[in-house]
Amino acid sequence: MYHRFDESKYPSTNIQLDVFKQQLEIIKNEGIKFLHPKDFEKSLYEDKSIRKVLLTIDDGLLSFYENAWPILKEKKIPFILFVNTREVGTFNYMNWDQIKELYNSPNVEIGNHSHSHEYLVDENSEVIKKDIIKSIQIFKKKLGSNSIFFSYPFGEFSIEFQNIIKGLGFKYAFGQHSGVIDETKDFWGLPRFPINEKYGEIKRFKTLMKTLPFKYKNISPEDRYLLKSKNPPKIKIEFHDGIKNLSQISCFSNEGNKWRNSITSFKEENILSIQISERFIGERGRINCSLKEKDNFWRWLGIQYVISEK
Repeated sequence: MYHRFDESKYPSTNIQLDVFKQQLEIIKNEGIKFLHPKDFEKSLYEDKSIRKVLLTIDDGLLSFYENAWPILKEKKIPFILFVNTREVGTFNYMNWDQIKELYNSPNVEIGNHSHSHEYLVDENSEVIKKDIIKSIQIFKKKLGSNSIFFSYPFGEFSIEFQNIIKGLGFKYAFGQHSGVIDETKDFWGLPRFPINEKYGEIKRFKTLMKTLPFKYKNISPEDRYLLKSKNPPKIKIEFHDGIKNLSQISCFSNEGNKWRNSITSFKEENILSIQISERFIGERGRINCSLKEKDNFWRWLGIQYVISEK
């Protein structure tokens, strides 16, 4: 997942263009296929031996159009551009003519990123639904249709938010928690690896290209919106059978606002308990679990909780 291109004063959401070009070359040299959005679901069940990556860009910023779009267009690389409709045509954002240009390209999907891009996860269901419906109406008016792909503002969602998105006809919705997608994942809570100046440097990017999915049945607590009364959470992950060396899994969390190795245990063969000793502080609680495989590949699973003040 990307946002800005060659906008150095926003390092948390920016990638330098020369680094982006190197990343595209790494994907090519690794023999990884750029996945077309129209083939997204089919790819989860077919051709599993082929490594694939889905490229996504959030917000529809002008720096994407001016700097990255010419490269992707020339190389015919497919991607999803997630657009929040309120900002279209305002300072530093793409306008509708530019978005229509991409929409008419055979390799581009224009996804829905809400209307306002406000911190919707903290709002009640009526406010959330009203905002998303407005974006759908604008997409239908400007482009003739709304996408089946949605990206949560700030990558944050609750069960309530997910149910609204399902009810409005979206088939897939993406967060910003790190991880690898496979057919066992919740289609309305899909992970992505955020790429920026800090987390997009070449050494780390090469590692990301060696990640594999963790197949799990469920994670509890299921709701990623964490109330004060349930912070810290009691986390359990029930994995699918057949994962080799699962007992060697390592998990890290940012409990107490400090990254540390989490205490883990298997009370049943495929059910992992993660002990979070301190409350999550700030806006987000994060947990990352990994398991080393052969040939420098890693299974990777990221969990992100929105920390409520309620």
